[in-house]
Amino acid sequence: MISKKMAQEINAQINREFFSAFLYLAIANDALDKGFNGTYRWMSLQFKEEQEHALKFSKYLQDQGQKVVLDAMEAPKTEWKNILDMFEDALLHEKKVTAWINDLYTLALEEKDYATQSMLRWFIDEQVEEEANCNEAIAALAMVGASANGLFMMDRQLGKRGQG
Repeated sequence: MISKKMAQEINAQINREFFSAFLYLAIANDALDKGFNGTYRWMSLQFKEEQEHALKFSKYLQDQGQKVVLDAMEAPKTEWKNILDMFEDALLHEKKVTAWINDLYTLALEEKDYATQSMLRWFIDEQVEEEANCNEAIAALAMVGASANGLFMMDRQLGKRGQG
């Protein structure tokens, strides 16, 4: 059985995952406002993925007989200078998420909560992928620099995410 403390911490993570979704939606909207359709697509897919993460945590908590508690959240930032700035902010946020997931896992270890440990392993692996995706985009954008042609091509490449 899951402890009250673990349930509270997972509820906090559910709310953080929904904030993550809103952050990616804000970035997607700003990218579209700036004419970066590929970046808009990339960030929109990430928005949906973060919602799925929140729902995965919610289902787990409910499967453990606990109530999901949604809290009010702060509004995310809504404007970035450029695509590189968007991905750098995304990476900083993903690093926070990784730390929160690691804290949950540490608590599950301390409480000998094997079911939660098992569930969290998926999220630990997912965070490696999340950070790698951001780092890959940042490295490519850094190579392109301020080149209009390079940014155009990078934006097109980012828009191919999820197309096989």
